[in-house]
Amino acid sequence: MSLSHPVGGAPGRARLFALLALVCALGALVVLVVAGAGGGLIVVLVGAAGTVLAAMGAWWLVAHRGLVRAAGTVLVVAAPVAVLVLYARADLWPTALAALVLWAAAGVCARTALRAARPPVGMRAVASDPPRHPVLIMNPKSGGGKVGRFGLAEKAEALGARVVLLDPEVVTDVAALARRAVAEGADLLGVAGGDGTQARVAEVAAEHGLPFLVISAGTRNHFAMDLGLDREDPSRCLDALTDGEELRIDLGFVGGRAFVNTASFGVYAEVVQRPEYRDAKADSALSALPDLLLGYAGRALEATTDDTRLEAQQALLISNNPYSSPEPMAVGARRARLDEGVLGVVGIRVNNAAQAADVALRGARAAGLHVLTSRRVVVGSDAESIPVAVDGEALTLPTPVTCSIRPGALRVRVPRGRPGAPAGAPPLRWREVLALLLGRLSPR
Repeated sequence: MSLSHPVGGAPGRARLFALLALVCALGALVVLVVAGAGGGLIVVLVGAAGTVLAAMGAWWLVAHRGLVRAAGTVLVVAAPVAVLVLYARADLWPTALAALVLWAAAGVCARTALRAARPPVGMRAVASDPPRHPVLIMNPKSGGGKVGRFGLAEKAEALGARVVLLDPEVVTDVAALARRAVAEGADLLGVAGGDGTQARVAEVAAEHGLPFLVISAGTRNHFAMDLGLDREDPSRCLDALTDGEELRIDLGFVGGRAFVNTASFGVYAEVVQRPEYRDAKADSALSALPDLLLGYAGRALEATTDDTRLEAQQALLISNNPYSSPEPMAVGARRARLDEGVLGVVGIRVNNAAQAADVALRGARAAGLHVLTSRRVVVGSDAESIPVAVDGEALTLPTPVTCSIRPGALRVRVPRGRPGAPAGAPPLRWREVLALLLGRLSPR
């Protein structure tokens, strides 16, 4: 986004919300100023101190063991409690609450204004004929048994699809199954399973130029969410067999293997490699993180993007298209589009409690967090091979590892009637809100 000369004024609704955002922001400032006896300054300083101490406690919790971890746990809980107690004892909680509510309202209004001025453009769907020989691969264990619970196999067969049920007790090469189906005349490939299984079959569909059907039968269904599919009732995805349309989306590749969501390097990838991770994720992560974060285990990473070199990274997240959230690691982050032709790149380097506090206070602007996009990323290390988590699956790949993106590589068939992907909140840039109010916000 850029700012330039007037473009005829923003829509009235957008300018109204921009005005409301600035009024609320000024209101929050006024509440702090009129608190008297430095009350507003105390509110800000105490709140910032509580955030810093909680972030430092979180670092000690995950990066240390023994007494230091215990102290971190106490600090994570005690810091916000202490802030509330101090506000109450100084009779400043009404001021803090009013300022917080006004600032939150300012943020909501600002993002509403920016979204109204520049409505998000969704992925373009095109009409296509229904498949005549669809083949769907289904994992009965995926998502806690959604295939059986929603009767997906029976419903798919009733719609004319051939269903291949995986044996939960046997490790199956789903890519080989998909290639066999293509050789036998399949004109559509689909998967009811996790995102890792989706990626393997999607790669085969892309190789042969066939449409691909996503059935949201996994546990989290991140890919289905970003495609706008119904994650509550996976059987609705089957409507695409008879009344569907196509999206052309990109595919990410890491070391020559396709991924639909993310390829992770560093700390997370090291943790998921551990055999105990699947059965006790939290415990195994807490056991491994101290050595990984403090450099006693694992390997430091470096990455070269189109324009930037990232050195000594503890973790790298490469995504098939960037996440719309300014903090891509946040819970609930999503991709507004899957057809922009670029990889999202998030690099993290936090070596101590002070840097953890910086990330907590400044988010994507912190020195330890890099958020950018690139068409190609080369990940290197002094090791001959490094662990990689590809759509949640643990792999080990020889270095250097090249990540790339193939624009428009995959034809995804989706139902015409679907919930739609939730619109991602635009980055909150107050300079743009002010420009919008003055009628000087440029188009995309």
